Amino acid sequence: MANSHKDIGTMYLMVGMWSGMGGFSLSWMIRLELSRPGMWLPSVELYNSIVTLHAIMMIFFFVMPVLIGGFGNWLLPLLLGAIDMSFPRVNAFSFWLVPPALYMVVSSSFMDGLSGTGWTMYPPLSSTPYHGGISTDMVILGLHLAGVSSSAASINYLVTFLNVRGLAYKAEFAPPFAWALTVTSFLLLISIPVLAGGLTMLILDRHFNCTFFDPAGGGDPVLFQHLFWFFGHPEVYVLILPGFGLVSHVLVFYTKKLRVFGSVAMMYAMISIGILGFIVWGHHMFTVGLDVDTRFYFTAVTMLIAVPTGVKVFSWIATVFGSFLSFEAPVLWVLGFILKFTLGGITGVILSNASLDVALHDTYYVVAHFHYVLSMGAVFTIFASFVHYFPFFTGNCMHRSWARGHFFLTFIGVNLTFFPQHFLGLSGMPRRIPDYPIFYYYWNQWSSVGCAMVVCSVSLFLHTLLEAFLSCRRPMKVGCRPSSLEWVIGRGLFPVLRHTFVEV
Repeated sequence: MANSHKDIGTMYLMVGMWSGMGGFSLSWMIRLELSRPGMWLPSVELYNSIVTLHAIMMIFFFVMPVLIGGFGNWLLPLLLGAIDMSFPRVNAFSFWLVPPALYMVVSSSFMDGLSGTGWTMYPPLSSTPYHGGISTDMVILGLHLAGVSSSAASINYLVTFLNVRGLAYKAEFAPPFAWALTVTSFLLLISIPVLAGGLTMLILDRHFNCTFFDPAGGGDPVLFQHLFWFFGHPEVYVLILPGFGLVSHVLVFYTKKLRVFGSVAMMYAMISIGILGFIVWGHHMFTVGLDVDTRFYFTAVTMLIAVPTGVKVFSWIATVFGSFLSFEAPVLWVLGFILKFTLGGITGVILSNASLDVALHDTYYVVAHFHYVLSMGAVFTIFASFVHYFPFFTGNCMHRSWARGHFFLTFIGVNLTFFPQHFLGLSGMPRRIPDYPIFYYYWNQWSSVGCAMVVCSVSLFLHTLLEAFLSCRRPMKVGCRPSSLEWVIGRGLFPVLRHTFVEV
């Protein structure tokens, strides 16, 4: 069994890519259903199960394995000047829990009862009277396994960051991605046990006659929402913080600067985001009957978290300022990320207002907001980093023009998919409903056209990937940025090794 951090990172990338393809296929089915009024799926339950599986696969089995497991395993030891992770066998253990967890979640769709609870699994919808089949149990157990995997990996990343650095390698001078992984690991270790507790209580309610979330026995279904979102909101930053670190590395490389602008401020901004992420979970629950003072608190703190996020955005812009960018594909992905993540953050500030959120809650405005943050935030950082580090990982190089074409097709497609959903949400179209009146047809049609463009862009990406492997195009040859592999190693790895070993 492979214990090398590079082998495990590659396996994480492969599993994440397959999960991403599956989750994206499910999103295409959702858009086909919503492309016109009426229903072509046989039942609402099937539609809800597709939505549930899409969300779980994209969050827990695509973005997390790729950003944390794939790039984290590949790059963290190299950035710290280490031979491997601190616990290679724990690293392998954390990976090999992912495929059975993915199998349990996916196979739940082919079992009795279909799990149409949404990824939030709110009771009483997830309770036995409404979802009594084994399907929901399989999803819960699969998420338990994924949580154990993430906890083991987080311990490994934290110990590696704390113990493997050289004596002269102060923490505040660590690379941005190393700090991003450290904060992410801290978030996971604190929040995952809370989710595990909530899921365990849900299992006990379903099968052992407990009443944690059943009002008939003195329970409270809102308790589950508190437990879930205490995990769920830090999870949002778990998905995006590693991308923040990778974006900083890509920008430093292509702007030919020594470090990102305000690197120490960027580090403290990430730490602030991690801390504030634990005290804003209530903004997901403005409609459950919170009192006015509590709603005011969560509104204020949610707006406050925009400050460190703004620090990072302005630091990236300052890093770009005054440089001569070559507009390679990774640069285009990073610039697209900054633009779209900023727009998603602005709509997040709008939704942080409790008064507005009561009107917009559970409408497509919320769907547009979190897809701008994740579908155009985390996924854009994944593509930027993958194209950038592809020569380093494989020794081959992607076709320069096709990689750019993939970006432009994706950029137009995702904007055409999700920007109209702001208008749908402002018009009052509810989420999780497969049918709608003709009033909402116009913007849904454009949204489905955009999703079709993304299907074409994914096909182009797979073709570009296959062509890169078959052509065996080396980084020095035509069709790639000259000497990109040497730049990646020379500007990223060698200074770290020299600083770690020579000066110590």
